[in-house]
Amino acid sequence: MVMSVAMPRGSIREAVLHGVLGGGGGKGCYYYHSRRCGFYAGGKGLAAALGGPPAEEEAAGREWRKNVLILMSDTGGGHRASAEAIKDAFRLQYGDEYRVFVKDLGKEYGGWPLNDMERSYKFMIKHVQLWKVAFHGTSPRWIHRAYLAALAAFYAKNVVAGIMKYKPDIIISVHPLMQHIPLWIMKWQSLNERVPFVTVITDLNTCHPTWFHKSVTRCYCPSREVAKKALIEGLEPSQIRVFGLPIRPSFCRAILRKDELRKELEMDLNLPAVILMGGGEGMGPVEETALALGEALYDKRAKKAIGQIVVICGRNQVLKSSLQSASAKWKVPSKIRGFETQMERWMGACDCIVTKAGPGTIAEALIRGLPIILNDFLPGQEVGNVPYVVNNGAGVFCNDPKRAAKIVARWFGPERDLLRKYSHNALRLAQPNAVFDIVKDIHKIVQQRVQVTRFSHSLSKSLSFEM
Repeated sequence: MVMSVAMPRGSIREAVLHGVLGGGGGKGCYYYHSRRCGFYAGGKGLAAALGGPPAEEEAAGREWRKNVLILMSDTGGGHRASAEAIKDAFRLQYGDEYRVFVKDLGKEYGGWPLNDMERSYKFMIKHVQLWKVAFHGTSPRWIHRAYLAALAAFYAKNVVAGIMKYKPDIIISVHPLMQHIPLWIMKWQSLNERVPFVTVITDLNTCHPTWFHKSVTRCYCPSREVAKKALIEGLEPSQIRVFGLPIRPSFCRAILRKDELRKELEMDLNLPAVILMGGGEGMGPVEETALALGEALYDKRAKKAIGQIVVICGRNQVLKSSLQSASAKWKVPSKIRGFETQMERWMGACDCIVTKAGPGTIAEALIRGLPIILNDFLPGQEVGNVPYVVNNGAGVFCNDPKRAAKIVARWFGPERDLLRKYSHNALRLAQPNAVFDIVKDIHKIVQQRVQVTRFSHSLSKSLSFEM
């Protein structure tokens, strides 16, 4: 989408930045004009300004290697996981054709509160009502625009240096706060027509309005529900694609046999298995549910286990230590694990999952065909994930640990047919190739931009010759 700059429409953001960065008198921002990104215009300006290698040295490599800059923040594990999934998909699909950089511009080039978002987020989600107020309180457009304008006024110079450092051919945002400031900077650098900017939304259903920006080249939505919100927020249908949530390629391409996985992971080869988790931080009623499962999956009459338990505690070492002690008294087989990097194997070895309503975990479970019991959710972005799972017949919601454990016991006993039905619906809802669909579409955008640039360059040379 091309933004008109002949008669710019006034906004809070532009007014603040225009004044703070020295653009008085309607003449524009002198700082940005003096640091105009010569790299993209075919000159030596950027390399010289940043002390990097000469433009001639860069030109040799840029004909065949393109730079991709992915902007993220570690506010929750899903944003980095999506960024790494996209990076891996570029490598698998296109080899050395792209160099992919995953960066947290706020932490590396911004000041407070941008460089403190991770710690602030972790504090707020431990006090969920505080997070709820923050999420809904910043939803009105006039509030978050004013907030982001103020941040841009303080840190735009540092952020533009961070972007220029990587000389991106395309920029991908996988975080709702990594769009507005970079897009404003690109506009003032006159890069918005040369460098495509795309958003990959990593919330499955309920989205904060800051995800949607009208100036993006493309907005990749994980579901039709999110695509409808994008249209409401003013994006054009041509900007929107619905491919699904980007999940690690190992989930998409791995051919896994349950019996082989169980043997490899030293699990019982015959008993059905439930995997219990609470995201990367081990949040929610994980301990209470694990204790309830330890009782529910043991048949006292038959004096035997009817299932086995895998608990993923994430980075929560206190939880892991507590459950390791408790599981020693259980009469059912169990595995108590910490933070895992090969979740496709543990999920592939199990028959159902109990988890909070994190979008990444839900998408991974669907790909593995696991019936889902959602036992918790964060106010705001995870609220809509519950009806997404339940209404599509891929699982149930139950926030009572004992009731959730009894559901698992019934699925492993008299309600096996219901378990298979949920599994079938989960596979039907899954979008395992989403990350590759996204990467292929981004590749098309880059190729189209290269062809336009070459045509313009050839036309320019032709006209110069004729003159």
